[in-house]
Amino acid sequence: MSAPIVTGLMAYGMSGRIFHAPFISTNPGFTLKAIVERHEKKAANIYPDILSYNSIDELLNDDEIELIIVNTPSNLHFEHAMMAMKAGKHVLLEKPAAATSAEVKQLFDTARQLNKHLMVYQNRRYDSGFLSTKKVIESGRLGNLIEVTFRMDRYKAAIGVKAFKETKGVPAGGLVYDLGAHLIDNTIALFGRPLSFHKTTGIYREGSEVPDYFHYHLIYPNQLNVYLTSGLQIAGDTPGFWVNGTLGSFIKNRSDVQEAQLDKGMMPTDPAYGVEPAGNEGQLTIVNIDNEKCVETVPSVKGDYNQIFDAVYHTIRNDALYPITEEHIAWQLELLEA
Repeated sequence: MSAPIVTGLMAYGMSGRIFHAPFISTNPGFTLKAIVERHEKKAANIYPDILSYNSIDELLNDDEIELIIVNTPSNLHFEHAMMAMKAGKHVLLEKPAAATSAEVKQLFDTARQLNKHLMVYQNRRYDSGFLSTKKVIESGRLGNLIEVTFRMDRYKAAIGVKAFKETKGVPAGGLVYDLGAHLIDNTIALFGRPLSFHKTTGIYREGSEVPDYFHYHLIYPNQLNVYLTSGLQIAGDTPGFWVNGTLGSFIKNRSDVQEAQLDKGMMPTDPAYGVEPAGNEGQLTIVNIDNEKCVETVPSVKGDYNQIFDAVYHTIRNDALYPITEEHIAWQLELLEA
């Protein structure tokens, strides 16, 4: 393996603490050198050798750092990614990459001009439920697909404390840009760009300024219908993954354990990391040649966000194609900003 990629984090909030620092600190392809902590200095409690900078400028002026993870509030993603690339850094950019398709194009054009890698972080491609569903679809056991439904629901009636997500007029705010970016990326990873789509949004929480519900109906070739839904006032348990084909159906709850494990301090190197507990298996129903329904449980594929960091390493060190491509992000923004 080539030398580890010296990396800096722009923030150490929930995203930095859970989704980035544990991987950069344990993956041999990286060295976690510095984190921006504007207020409380917490990172050193877990990473005693870390440098804690007071500002983004200090981080960008560190000549040893090659890769910057832009995990600041979503309305600042475009600005901060541009700053990092112009400072000579490769960038791993949290979703949503930007607020508009025009901004996304400008980001990737700048990366090409400066000969830097711009990579968008879409970790939900490596959730257990998505990987399990993808495996079943690719097996062909469902026949020709008729409909696919992906959901990410919450019950959070109160307005959140993160103003950039909850304030009308703030770019890249609201539920569509937050959870919609995940569901759309899951769909694009499997099926590519839709032929057409219809988008519905709604506001249901008292006092909300931004949509807290959305539904997409995407049309694909061969009469495939894909439905993406999310709401912040959905109290019941809804399946995260539901696929119907001409030969059978697959249903799976959204029970990936990685976020909860990381939040409790488990590191990705732990053998239990990413393994869903028993009882969360998917259910596959197949109609056999005698027109009988045969039901079987499908073991959950281990979730593994480390795959995205391995991809970042090989993109920077070996110039490999990053799996979340520029086209994927451009198609995503078409749907988000519609």
